Amino acid sequence: MHFMTESAISLREQKRWDTTHRITLCAQRLTDAHGIDGFTMDELADAAEVSRRTLFNYFPSKTDAILGEHPEIPEDVLATFVAGGPHGNLVDDVAELARITLEAKRTDRESIALGRRVLNSNPRLLAAAHERFESVVEEFATLVLEREGADFPPSRARLLLRMLLALFDTALVELVEDTSDRPLVELFEIQLISARTLFA
Repeated sequence: MHFMTESAISLREQKRWDTTHRITLCAQRLTDAHGIDGFTMDELADAAEVSRRTLFNYFPSKTDAILGEHPEIPEDVLATFVAGGPHGNLVDDVAELARITLEAKRTDRESIALGRRVLNSNPRLLAAAHERFESVVEEFATLVLEREGADFPPSRARLLLRMLLALFDTALVELVEDTSDRPLVELFEIQLISARTLFA
């Protein structure tokens, strides 16, 4: 039986990341130049130098291609969270999951600036980014209940995660208005610190 080596797996993952990043960069450049409705998926496939089939394997829609690959949290990080870590405080640990989600596959400054411009000029994309984070929040709620046990009220888990979603939305607004080129994860952390100060 043939088993893939760890280096082969990481090489495959790197190739996948390179391809998805190239597609997203092309999608954002096309959106920046022509607007979200100003190009087709076929034109995107041509620009990214991939087949139409490959494009749809990675991204089912134009919006998904523009926003980029849905971040995945590593299994060991999830296991640590469910086991009560990494800090031992629920709010800190959920915030850590949110940070990891936002920080996944960090890109260069040019990509960040391009992403900001695209979001700024397309309210539909801002709404889609919100919806994407909201789906992540729902996944977090399941993890919180798994971690805290049957006695933890689901309504409390939802409250905590709705607050995180509000902080993310505020960070998104800051991303659009901010001129310092700070990444979204940093703006989210600033909102988190502000919220802690308010509730202290």
